[in-house]
Amino acid sequence: MITTFRSLSAGKATGAALAAALVVSAPVAWMAAPTPAAAYSGNLDAAVQALRGISTMRADFTQTDRKGQTVGGVMTLKRPGKIRFEYEKGVPLLVVSNGRSLTLVDYEVNQVQRWPITNSPLGALLDPDRDVKKYGKLVPTGVDDVLSVEVRDPKKPEFGVITMIFLRDGGAPGGWELKNWVALDAQNNRTTVRLTNHRYGVSVNDSAFRYRDPRRTTRRPR
Repeated sequence: MITTFRSLSAGKATGAALAAALVVSAPVAWMAAPTPAAAYSGNLDAAVQALRGISTMRADFTQTDRKGQTVGGVMTLKRPGKIRFEYEKGVPLLVVSNGRSLTLVDYEVNQVQRWPITNSPLGALLDPDRDVKKYGKLVPTGVDDVLSVEVRDPKKPEFGVITMIFLRDGGAPGGWELKNWVALDAQNNRTTVRLTNHRYGVSVNDSAFRYRDPRRTTRRPR
């Protein structure tokens, strides 16, 4: 259930914390080396094919932090590398990727923060060939119709970790549907994103991955 915020400032504060965790994780000191991806190549191939099979997609999302604070909105994805998180009314934030960098826009304080895609846990979603195949490992679920893939780069722990959960679905690209993912930061703060109402193959103009820069009201959308 999406939280209804009592005020714009309360919604903005919650959304900002969640969006920051979604976009980029702080340094993490991982103690154990990941299991080699080759040992799970079959299942990892299934995850990669599921992600690569998405040309465009829209889905409703809810985003929850470790304290249970939740915001929602609509996610739009377009290959290659483009994504947009449009938050619900009352949360003046936007997270968008143009295929090169991820940008967090805060329209209440007129602030823009930007990171390379590779500095985000979302890199696995936006570039499955590179991240899932090279850095992924299977996390056993004990259920044949559930696939859990954890992605981290042991040489760049500051990039964080993302765990993606897929459910078997014959109507989804590659036969698996991405249902949720979890991003973890340096303090073990966990942010969970859940997707519902997936729509594949929708018409998406590249302008959806531009944004109005609030620092200059006369500047054209980027």
